[in-house]
Amino acid sequence: MAVQLSLPVPELFSFAQNLSYLERSPLEILYTVQNGKVYRAIDAEGTALVVEIGMAADDSALLVRFLGDGPPPGAAVRAAATRYVRRWFDLDTDLRPFDEMAQKDTLLQEPARLYRGLRIAGIPDLFEAISWGILGQQINLPFAYTLKRRLIEQYGRRLEAGNQSYAMFPTPERIAGLSVEELRPLQLSSRKSEYLIHVAQLIGRGELSREGLLAEGDLARMEQALVRIRGIGPWTANYVLMRCLQMPTAFPIADVGLHLALKQALGWDRKPTIPEIRELAGGWSGWEAYATFYMWRLLY
Repeated sequence: MAVQLSLPVPELFSFAQNLSYLERSPLEILYTVQNGKVYRAIDAEGTALVVEIGMAADDSALLVRFLGDGPPPGAAVRAAATRYVRRWFDLDTDLRPFDEMAQKDTLLQEPARLYRGLRIAGIPDLFEAISWGILGQQINLPFAYTLKRRLIEQYGRRLEAGNQSYAMFPTPERIAGLSVEELRPLQLSSRKSEYLIHVAQLIGRGELSREGLLAEGDLARMEQALVRIRGIGPWTANYVLMRCLQMPTAFPIADVGLHLALKQALGWDRKPTIPEIRELAGGWSGWEAYATFYMWRLLY
């Protein structure tokens, strides 16, 4: 499978900053970072394969190499893998307007300087993105990672390449056929189990898709489509819009992590209120998702 893709990177892209973000939790199971490269099993339009992603010596492009002993992937699979990587590293966003805005914003100046070139780490698969949002509801981040790991280890797939085993997130078809009782040993609440199974069934039936949400046309309509689904409130909807649909104006304003980051940046002894956050974020218009992501980075 000796095929390598070269994906030119845009201005204000730092592979080192993105790898640093990806390495933030030792509990991550879906990819590994080794020697300045990231390894992951992905689903490229129905074809499972393992990719190695590194940076070109001149920092001009991401180099994507397919691992394994099988035949080289065809053009359609290569194109699907390219889309996946571009979405994962948000290569299609021009960050210059955000950078210009952040340099003038009191709250964003410091994170923009510290993490310059960091991209929102995308979650290209809609089911994985919604699941991660549901799993993270009302619990701390380490326990959310623990739940994700349990779900993957119990119901996900594994792909072998180069004497290594790579985990893949469970398919919606796999989760759609489960019962709440079967998910209980993972320490998932009954409600979260119900939500995961319901979302999996919607996706499996073709009633919910990334393309369908994008076809809604604007952020408000996409958010409305998501919050109509049981278990998805405004926070989860905006998280999905931010991480999967890559909407720069998505704003999970009720996020506890954002509140803590703002408290820290402001030097306050309390978290800001929602009205105060709206006022503080007055200059973030058009870039609320990136502003939130950079504020999160102050914490983790």
